[in-house]
Amino acid sequence: MSVQPIVESLQRMIKLHDSLLTLSKEKTESLKSGETDKLQSLMLQERKHVQAINQVEKQRQQEVEAWAIQAGLRPEEATVSVILDHLEDEQEKIDLENRFLKLTNVLYDLKQQENLNQDLTRQSLQFIQMSIDMMDPSLKNMNYGNAKIQQQASQSSKRSLFDSKA
Repeated sequence: MSVQPIVESLQRMIKLHDSLLTLSKEKTESLKSGETDKLQSLMLQERKHVQAINQVEKQRQQEVEAWAIQAGLRPEEATVSVILDHLEDEQEKIDLENRFLKLTNVLYDLKQQENLNQDLTRQSLQFIQMSIDMMDPSLKNMNYGNAKIQQQASQSSKRSLFDSKA
């Protein structure tokens, strides 16, 4: 009833998430410098990483399920805490706990970095919108003069050419 396959899956998850964190930091620099071509390339690489992470995660879930069945537990009960409680080998406990903590830290760092990227993207979009608004001012601001006179002029232009009484 070894957890070595689970530990190995966690190690692969750590490597993939570390790589994803590196891409996210590069994405931050691309957002700061406005390099859209590089940003698109990074986002493509990011999608590939996410697909790989999903595959490794499915494999990890299968390994945890197999371990739980061997341990006589229901698969949905097999959390890291439960697995640690059921392990007898101290080295396996240490390995599993260390990998789990490292993965948790990498995920935290990745979340912080992605929040930063989201904020930078939002600010860039706000700047673009403001620039567009400045280049294309509204019609109200372009018309000078008294609004009452303009309204009367527009009403008089709506009259028919022939204003006759019957």
